[in-house]
Amino acid sequence: MLKSLNFKATIVAFLLLVVLLGSWEWMNQKPQATQALSEYELLMGGASQQAQVPPPSEIIKLAYEELSNPFYDAGPNDKGIGIQLAYSVYRVLVGFFLAALVAIPVGFLIGMSPLMYKALNPYIQVLRPISPLAWMPLALFIIKDSELSAIFVIFICSIWPMLLNTAFGVSNVRKDWINVAKTHQLSPIQTAFQVILPAAAPTILTGMRISIGIAWLVIVAAEMLVGGTGIGYYVWNEWNNLDLASVIFSIFMIGLIGMILDMILAAAARFVSYQE
Repeated sequence: MLKSLNFKATIVAFLLLVVLLGSWEWMNQKPQATQALSEYELLMGGASQQAQVPPPSEIIKLAYEELSNPFYDAGPNDKGIGIQLAYSVYRVLVGFFLAALVAIPVGFLIGMSPLMYKALNPYIQVLRPISPLAWMPLALFIIKDSELSAIFVIFICSIWPMLLNTAFGVSNVRKDWINVAKTHQLSPIQTAFQVILPAAAPTILTGMRISIGIAWLVIVAAEMLVGGTGIGYYVWNEWNNLDLASVIFSIFMIGLIGMILDMILAAAARFVSYQE
């Protein structure tokens, strides 16, 4: 039954894609209506031009060219899409794992100790709503390095979902299981690793999955600000070059990499899930 449903969903998704791309291509093939030149344009010697989004055929052609040699390096402002994505993924993963090193232990502490929860909760509630990009000017001033500043911004935006989900998962572990650990005279460290961590793992992975999605969103905007390398810089640079086909292609690549990162953590979450 499930396989049949998945097959039908794949067919429907494919048909929707064909209809979408076909309509997009057809709209771009329609002849453009001629527009009368205004007196001002005639005096200026110019002609009115209508902006047009590139058709799918043009973007697919560009994608083939870019993906045929994704790692070329022809200078600071001319690098392949593979290099740009690699820089972005590297920054995201470094900031993400640094956040995990802080968020998961602190989340355990908050989840297991009502005292620490009440003590740290005001700081969390004040810092959590701050936009990650608001930290960028301060990071650039203190760190004085654009790449480290971008990693710091990823760290800041990744830490809160992981911390809160970890605390929630730890605090909601069934008391019966903890009592069994006490009955077997397990130490607090053994209880944390052998009972609480496996029980809270699905919730922790959910927080990590949320964090990686937010991190991938933020890195694009951060790289637009700091420039240099990365998919965010690539998008902004192609927009400045008025190359809409490259902009649209890079948007699709951002979505593809984001989906892959989410799928990896979703698979990890399924791996640690359990039935009570």
